[in-house]
Amino acid sequence: MAERHLEIEQKYDAAADFVLPGLDGLPGVAALGEPEVHELHATYFDTADLRLAANGITLRRRRGGTDAGWHLKMPAGPDGKQELRAPLGRPLVVPARLAGLVAVHTRGAELRPVATLQTTRTVVRLFAADGAELAEVADDLVTGRGLDAEPERWREIEVELGTGTPELLKAAGKRLRKSGAKKAKSSSKLGRLLGDAVVPSQAAAARSAARSRIAAATGNGKAPALTTGEVVLAYLAEQVEAIVHFDPKARLGEHDAVHKMRVSVRRTRSALRSYRSVVDTGRTRPLGPELRWLAQELGEVRDREVLRMRFQGAPDFLLDDLERQERAAYRRLNACLKEPRYFELLDELDRLIADPPLNAEAGKKARKELPGLVTKAWDRMAGEYASIKTAADPDTARHETRKEAKRARYAAELAVPVLGVAAKRVVEDAKRIQGVLGGYQDGVIAMEHLAEAAKRTRVPAEAFTLGVLYGKEKCEAERARDQLATTWSRTLGPSF
Repeated sequence: MAERHLEIEQKYDAAADFVLPGLDGLPGVAALGEPEVHELHATYFDTADLRLAANGITLRRRRGGTDAGWHLKMPAGPDGKQELRAPLGRPLVVPARLAGLVAVHTRGAELRPVATLQTTRTVVRLFAADGAELAEVADDLVTGRGLDAEPERWREIEVELGTGTPELLKAAGKRLRKSGAKKAKSSSKLGRLLGDAVVPSQAAAARSAARSRIAAATGNGKAPALTTGEVVLAYLAEQVEAIVHFDPKARLGEHDAVHKMRVSVRRTRSALRSYRSVVDTGRTRPLGPELRWLAQELGEVRDREVLRMRFQGAPDFLLDDLERQERAAYRRLNACLKEPRYFELLDELDRLIADPPLNAEAGKKARKELPGLVTKAWDRMAGEYASIKTAADPDTARHETRKEAKRARYAAELAVPVLGVAAKRVVEDAKRIQGVLGGYQDGVIAMEHLAEAAKRTRVPAEAFTLGVLYGKEKCEAERARDQLATTWSRTLGPSF
């Protein structure tokens, strides 16, 4: 397992004759450590077209200093990076765990050395009165060399927080700037060295452009001027961006990451279905089964996460079994996210945004077309709901109603930038229906799990406990089922 570390820092460019100012008197600082000098040698790895650098990610193998080893840094906020570390290992073999965390970008492309940095680092540590390390200030003399390029030399100052506050980071930066340092033009040494060689991918540029168009139009009060295609494309771009964003978090098992990634996959699939009159279905239809496959793989983990949270406080034998199942599901998910099939799906999603398959309907005014499309999605849900009373299998009808409620919700979410409050009301109505049916479905799944667990146990006390829990889940599921009619009666539906 790679070691994790949240790095919060700011970088400053400095002239060769820059003199580090006194650092005493900064917020919370009671003492300064003696300067420490380290010689660091780092080799940076990326794809031939620098995909990691284009996404603000750095992957390096560094010798020297107190943290020699492999370092993977991924963006985590304006001044933060999530850093994961692994032992030095072999010089040219990227640790599999770190390579997997950037696979959503590399997609099977080789990771190879792209630059080296030789740094003479002078570190001054800032301590609180109780001895806690608040921050460290690193004064770096850097010699960098990209592939087939002449070496470059520069000076850089880094302030990295330990247990210190953002006020300390801000005050240190103010003191450095007052002494002549300037906020760094690049967020990383590698970015500075590679410069113009780092170019955003066509897909990333297209996603940014789609979102910017919506932001500009709604910010200026011109949302009615948007076309239906522009609104659909911006929504899809947002979902694809989320899938890419949550991929490494899901691999790491971060809280709620699998759920959020799965929701983005479902939103993408739902939008392509609800707005199929706007897109060329000849191009988008093959995406449906692939998105469904990915959602199911994510669902294997998510279902067990939900059960584990649902059974908090249950006996250890049940929770231990669930945790084993969840770990196994995570292993299967990580294997799935390494498959060429997954990378091909990501490539197709990129093409969906970079070269959108919009048809003539997409050129129509969104303000005119979206109400009808949202209402159509709502009507499909209403039709499924009406079928519950006469269905041979009411549970199947409830399940279908829940799926259509999600689609109606997502269809209305897409329309919010244009239709505003009216669309938000539809979102909330559909969400309530989905919530009630979800409560029922969760209870059914919990009962199924308990029934399977009961088949495996040979201990009477365990069987009795499982029976008690089954009865509780049955009551809660029936309560949720019985709330459906009341909840439906309180929904207004679309009123555009």
